[in-house]
Amino acid sequence: MNIVCATLNAKYIHMNLAIRYLKAYAQPEFDVKLVEYTIKDPVLNIVTDLYQRRPDVIGFSCYIWNIEETIKVVKMLKKAAPDVTIVVGGPEVSYDVREWMERVPEFDFIVIGEGEETFKQLLFALEGRKEVADVAGLAFRDGDRIVINPQRNKIRLADMPSPFRFPEDIPHLPNRIVYVETSRGCPFSCQFCLSSIEVGVRYFDREKIKDDLRYLMQHGARTIKFVDRTFNISRSYAMDMFRFLIDEHVPGTVFQFEITADIMRPEVIEFLNKEAPPGLFRFEIGVQSTNDEVNRLIMRKQNFAKLSRTVTMIKEGGKIAQHLDLIAGLPEEDYDSFRKTFNDVFALRPEELQLGFLKLLRGTGLRLRAEEYGYVYMDHAPYEVLANNVLSFDDVIRIKQVEDVLEKYWNAHRMDETIEYLVTDVFPSPFDFFQQFGTYWDERGWARIGHQLEDLFRRLHEFLRTAVPDALPVAESLMKYDYLRNQKYKPRKPWWDEKTEKTTRTTVYRTLLERPEVLGEDFAALGLGEKELFKHTVVEIVPVDVGRYIAAKQLSFAPTVIVAYFDPSGAGATLFSAPLSALSVSSASA
Repeated sequence: MNIVCATLNAKYIHMNLAIRYLKAYAQPEFDVKLVEYTIKDPVLNIVTDLYQRRPDVIGFSCYIWNIEETIKVVKMLKKAAPDVTIVVGGPEVSYDVREWMERVPEFDFIVIGEGEETFKQLLFALEGRKEVADVAGLAFRDGDRIVINPQRNKIRLADMPSPFRFPEDIPHLPNRIVYVETSRGCPFSCQFCLSSIEVGVRYFDREKIKDDLRYLMQHGARTIKFVDRTFNISRSYAMDMFRFLIDEHVPGTVFQFEITADIMRPEVIEFLNKEAPPGLFRFEIGVQSTNDEVNRLIMRKQNFAKLSRTVTMIKEGGKIAQHLDLIAGLPEEDYDSFRKTFNDVFALRPEELQLGFLKLLRGTGLRLRAEEYGYVYMDHAPYEVLANNVLSFDDVIRIKQVEDVLEKYWNAHRMDETIEYLVTDVFPSPFDFFQQFGTYWDERGWARIGHQLEDLFRRLHEFLRTAVPDALPVAESLMKYDYLRNQKYKPRKPWWDEKTEKTTRTTVYRTLLERPEVLGEDFAALGLGEKELFKHTVVEIVPVDVGRYIAAKQLSFAPTVIVAYFDPSGAGATLFSAPLSALSVSSASA
């Protein structure tokens, strides 16, 4: 029997863990071949590839991001190869099972819930070694009748075989995200999350997990993401794993975890701040809302003060990047409440702030109670909220405008000093800046076109010139600083129009050659001759003392020279600044 397990990943860089567990568990009785595509691949290309493999059975792993494309593949494949047996499983089809069987007659079987044992038992049945009717956790067709067998007991995770030991995966490990599971289930009951349905937390064998991690690192894995819903629910377990990863990691490897920040003890953070190498760990923290009533309605216990303490301590340690999540559209969280949530969390200045929108997932408590809160949401995956009783579709559109520019201007960290100035000193709050800029962005149709780096600077400049012209001198100065600071090589043409007179620029260069110490000892130590100075530096004169602002966040209006030195090796820019008067250049000539 020729068996294939397939999935459509959101991006090529992802590696699907579920189909690898199915393959490992099916051995040695069955040899399952794995194949992965992306949701961007043409459906006909996927069908052609699968057809040419001549499978008897194909299993598809289904999620909200791939279900609609998977259905297209299945329907076309059944036309091309009517005799192939189609099995689907995964979180998207494990709920509303009868509806799926009725909607997609091409589905021959649905594996419900935890699939390893059920899928293997189904393969035995298809070989004639047992009856399909006896396979727990399976939906199938008996003539025109749909049969849904009761789910089976949970698998003992300590006995699970490793899903990482397939030779065909080895060449891909350095260039893809490897997902690792050390537990299943979640202790919490958040009503928007599928994990809340499974009661309790079960753990895999700890020493087997460590052996797998050693194997993955040995074979070149560079990004390893733990999919545990709450990695730190057991402090002793988390500490043991952190210690192991610190002691045995291969340099260059990054580990990402989803943690619950308000239960993380200060001594754990102190340990990480002291022991963890910079960049080894990355934490994803779900905040979702800072409104206590909203959290009560979704059965989410959260102490925002303790969460803030954790995030702040980690940030001060400077070792671990943090990604914080928000969800717009939760019950009774109107536009003003979400604005406050956003500002509460942005005040922590996380490296990344992800603004997502509620998805009414099949099987979750919120979907079952959607009518109670007046939810209007997409009929098809990802079932994203369109409106509810306190949030109109107009409000949703406005928040999406915030999401667009937040990603480009904060999470990408292209102009941190500029954004800090704008959200602190110019606009009433961070949310108001992103909202006003996002609306301006959308109204000009910029959301529908591509952008070069220089375009992003020019578009912010245009918005500021229109919205807050009085702030433009400072903002423009900081934008130039940010632009130069983030370049690896000397830019051929910066985003701004040159305004400094040639004679002034010549005077600045002459002074730097004669008295390089005016920019400090580090600049003088470069020992730049005339040729190197012209070839490897950019000189810009701005009306604000940017050095003082960067160092102390104090604004001082004094003509200032910024000199960006670009290392010829491509290591990036080093910026120096000094008052223009220190270079014996009159401000009038500038």
